[in-house]
Amino acid sequence: MAETNGKKNDDGRSVIDMSKMNEGQRAALQVTEAARESHDDISFVANLFMGKFRPEKLYPITEVDAEEKARADKFLAELAAYLKAHVDADEIDRTGEIPDSVMAGFAKMGAYGIKVPKVYGGLGFSQTTYCRACALIASHCGNTFAHLSVHQSIGVAQPVLLFGTEEQKKKFLPRVAGGEISAFALTEPGVGSDPARMKTSAVPDGDDFIINGEKLWCSNVTRAGLLIVAAQTPPKMVDGKPRTQITTFVVEANSPGLEVVHRSRFMGLSALYNGVVRLTNVRVPKANIVGGEGRGLKVALSTLNAGRLSIPASSLGATKDALAIVREWGAERIQWGVPIGQHAAVAEKIRKIAAHAFAMEAMLIATCRIVDRDKKADVRLESSICKMWGTEKAWAALDDLMQVRGGRGYENISSLKERGEKLWPVERMMRDNRVATIFEGSSEIMRLFIMREALDPHLKVAGIVLNTERPWSERIKSALGAAKFYSVWYPSQWIPGRGAPADMHPRLRKHMNRVESQSRKLARTLFHQMVKFGPKLEKRQVLLARLADIGSDLFAISASCVYAQKLIKEGEAEDKVLFMVDDFVAQASLRIDENFRGVCRNADEHGYELTQQVIKGEHRWAESGIVGF
Repeated sequence: MAETNGKKNDDGRSVIDMSKMNEGQRAALQVTEAARESHDDISFVANLFMGKFRPEKLYPITEVDAEEKARADKFLAELAAYLKAHVDADEIDRTGEIPDSVMAGFAKMGAYGIKVPKVYGGLGFSQTTYCRACALIASHCGNTFAHLSVHQSIGVAQPVLLFGTEEQKKKFLPRVAGGEISAFALTEPGVGSDPARMKTSAVPDGDDFIINGEKLWCSNVTRAGLLIVAAQTPPKMVDGKPRTQITTFVVEANSPGLEVVHRSRFMGLSALYNGVVRLTNVRVPKANIVGGEGRGLKVALSTLNAGRLSIPASSLGATKDALAIVREWGAERIQWGVPIGQHAAVAEKIRKIAAHAFAMEAMLIATCRIVDRDKKADVRLESSICKMWGTEKAWAALDDLMQVRGGRGYENISSLKERGEKLWPVERMMRDNRVATIFEGSSEIMRLFIMREALDPHLKVAGIVLNTERPWSERIKSALGAAKFYSVWYPSQWIPGRGAPADMHPRLRKHMNRVESQSRKLARTLFHQMVKFGPKLEKRQVLLARLADIGSDLFAISASCVYAQKLIKEGEAEDKVLFMVDDFVAQASLRIDENFRGVCRNADEHGYELTQQVIKGEHRWAESGIVGF
């Protein structure tokens, strides 16, 4: 039987069959699996994938404590006023620079250390307040959001808070909280997200390490004073073979040998201080290792898991902007004798923007409150779904907004201003937000990550059974344990559970009870696919994506219900809140039903074969008639 983290048995060997993998695949999986977090108490979403309905992990959504709420409301009001008075988002977009005076203003109000504890010079706010601030900033200026969030979501502050020693916290946190910019250096040219191929190396030299390498797309690096840098340190021996070791360091930007060699420019976020940094014999003290030698990928992944929530927060800000614009434009723009919002085709778009904005906020707040209650809580699935689902729905909202605004949406802000039109920067909003589905984990990677975590309980039970690298004695013993587990678990997936909390509104309870029923169907479906495909299931990525989307929508419905209950309790108009929830559930339920149908009836294999033919050049005729590159 595997130990609680699902990746190893008692002797530390992987339960995943790597016998048919090439050396590159094997190395990448070994490094990634070794860095996975271990949690005995699995999360709400992880339970959903196993057909277990645990609403107590989400419900009720509590408010931050009264002392913080008062401080947070005051800070957010000051931040909103500062943004409106001093941050010219269009000028920043045109020049590609955030003025020093703006950065100084952010530093003065503490915006560079929102989550850093007061004892280290920060504001000491919760994850909930931080994400409220992110949504607020992003609703006004995507560039300043990216600058501030990189600094404290994945820059020095987050990994040092999670893994740093007390000495490191005292040394570095006051600096970053006070406005000294920090950056995060993980990605490398030609490597992407494959940690086993990382080229940057750190070699011990007395009490120091000597780092050599090059990092790509290092956000904030052109203005940074401190960097978090991931590098390969000398390998350790596992089962007689060398195992890649990755370690993270805090590196001073003014270190001899550290050079920013290129500032990257993008379609949007023109003031993103992103670039290529080269490290040549950069000397870093061992005392600057964060989290311990060889634990760098765990530090990086944990940092991304925690920091990832800032991205859906920014998507929420953009989606609320879209909702405000279509609400006003849908009422005032007259076509064919009536406001365009009364035309069913346009109304359908507005409806989706409104319902998804509500659900995005519900998912974000529900997840933030879990983090605030327990800093060590397992929110890997929840945060990944918030990021994947939220950024995709935000992009759909902006696409619908562009369509509703028509030519005025496509026209840039300078041209609109010259013509005396409303200054709604739809064109800039689209450019700035398109990247959200890509960075800090693309949607495709997020879906695979979600399903890896969803399968983890099954790997704990049956992973060794399917692992041809294990002796038959181990596999038979594991098979007996698996048979015992599934003889109880599988029949239970056909039996109704305990249902939604009794104190929820009856209409919300109805939706939650359907989530419970659908979660059992999801668990059965996943199990059936495991039996059908065995170890080959990991290659059925389109199929797995459908299951990930089902689980994501079930989480979205659940979060919407518990958030709606909170709003009703706080005095929001009950009929309006329930009407919004009902509509969102109707939309999500249609997607869920379609994805369940797609599991068994699809054209995935045909489509995959067509793609391979295209890649081989067998359909070059379809490209005729173009100039080419």
